[in-house]
Amino acid sequence: MFNLRTCLLPGIILFCCCTSPAKKSDDSASQQKKDSIYTYKKPAVNGIGKVYKGREIAQVMGFTGAGWLERDTRNQEENVELAVKNLPVTKTSIVADIGAGTGFYTFRISPKVKKVYAIELEDDVLTNLKQRAQTLKQFNVDVVKGMEKAPNLPDSSVDLALMVDVYHELEYPHEYLQALYKALRPHGKIVMLEYRAEDPEVPIKALHKTTAAQITKELTANGFFFVEDRKDLPMQHFLIYEKK
Repeated sequence: MFNLRTCLLPGIILFCCCTSPAKKSDDSASQQKKDSIYTYKKPAVNGIGKVYKGREIAQVMGFTGAGWLERDTRNQEENVELAVKNLPVTKTSIVADIGAGTGFYTFRISPKVKKVYAIELEDDVLTNLKQRAQTLKQFNVDVVKGMEKAPNLPDSSVDLALMVDVYHELEYPHEYLQALYKALRPHGKIVMLEYRAEDPEVPIKALHKTTAAQITKELTANGFFFVEDRKDLPMQHFLIYEKK
């Protein structure tokens, strides 16, 4: 999925990466009138000009920086170990890792659960995930080719959907959340890890950060209710939502 481009402020060396290449939005008046879900405007820096519930959707990153995703310092910078520990899962859980990338989270979660669906869009990324699953002998990882509007999972098939710094770049957030709602089992949960827009010390460009209030607005509009914001990660929200 991704061409890794910096989404940090100048002089900062961290990066933010996510899902698939976004199509350039059509900001014509005629499309605005036809579209009851999204509005359109002149794109801001790092944005695509498409707006969902007051939030401009960010440009997506790419996969050329896969080595950075697997950097040795990532756990310290983001406390990945704590994030994985805090996931609301058991040994019988089935998890969907949306925008799995190199599988940095996928292969840390899989020993804790029954199955992980690693969801990606691009064929080279999917191939890499399959090869890593074989190399690591993590045979409970099922690599799935997703779509722009849906994870391509059966209805009522997963207990938890995880999105790590992915949601703000989904080109079709409404459609994707609706599809996730169907894929989740009763009382299934979504966990969102997103850089905190409320914190000016988090050195990420504006459209690649989100507030808890904004994410909650969008998820509650799609049938989820807020459960918890675990505030112990260095730079990210750890937001939990449940299917009504």
